[in-house]
Amino acid sequence: MEKKDIEELKNRVACSAVLEKAGFAIDLKESTRKAIKYRRGGDIIIVIHQGRGWFDALSDARGDVFSLVEHLDGVDFPEVLQQVSDLVGFVPTEPVWTRESRAHDPAAAADRWRARRKPWPGSLTWRYLREERGIPEAVIRAALRHDRLREGPYGSMWAAHLDSDGVVTGWEERGPQWRGFASGGDKVLFRFGSANATRLCITEAAIDAMSLAAIEDQRLDTLYLSTGGGWAPATVAAIRALSARPLTRLVAATDNNRQGEVYADRLAAIAREVGCGYERLRPAPDDWNEQLHPSSKRKKEGDEKENRLPHARRPRQG
Repeated sequence: MEKKDIEELKNRVACSAVLEKAGFAIDLKESTRKAIKYRRGGDIIIVIHQGRGWFDALSDARGDVFSLVEHLDGVDFPEVLQQVSDLVGFVPTEPVWTRESRAHDPAAAADRWRARRKPWPGSLTWRYLREERGIPEAVIRAALRHDRLREGPYGSMWAAHLDSDGVVTGWEERGPQWRGFASGGDKVLFRFGSANATRLCITEAAIDAMSLAAIEDQRLDTLYLSTGGGWAPATVAAIRALSARPLTRLVAATDNNRQGEVYADRLAAIAREVGCGYERLRPAPDDWNEQLHPSSKRKKEGDEKENRLPHARRPRQG
């Protein structure tokens, strides 16, 4: 097959087609318009670039449709070409909520953040944090003093991600029936605690960062951080910059599961690169919110069953 034919074949078959044929299913709750998560047992593949690219969430593997087949099946290139050729004309399932995303506008994201009210005692978001997630009032009030929380639609919480200059770049969205990230926003880091702290605890969600802060009585030497479940270049750069400060100790407080261990390994590599201290801190159950408030596990399991409904039937976030 000539090079131009190979390129044409690559453009005619989406990575999602390969995954669907291989028995992967879309995880709607964990997907976005730009990054669709596929699961098969313990395997997780994220499809990006409008179906033309992919990466393995649990390793450094990534590439195009050809490398995806090779990654999944371990076959040589002639067999890869044959398998991809067999998928020409196959139309993979599209998420029912797929639509054109809005152009990225940092100023617009910041304006949306400022337009939202802060949670107050008795508000829907306050009740969600206190009653369903078990976050102590003292932690909620501290987060509000740092201007880290907003009232989202339908009783959801917005938790700000900030860059190194303290500018809001986006926010994690969590609620009784919702989990996502700000449309048009960028993941960097949720930051809770002293900006000059030498102990950096990295979690995977703002809820977990606040839960760990509650468990540790908001240690004064600690900055509690969340990646929002992502590993964006801006997030890595921010962690590296914080870790490079004198006397810093990087604590991988990620989830107690396979994905959490992958993130912990990446944090350990950053610690080695910058020469700072390193520690692995695991929750006893899967995550810190479950350790703080065990009933949250039952609630989340109920939400997951509810959220199997098509995305279009869930409340829209404003």
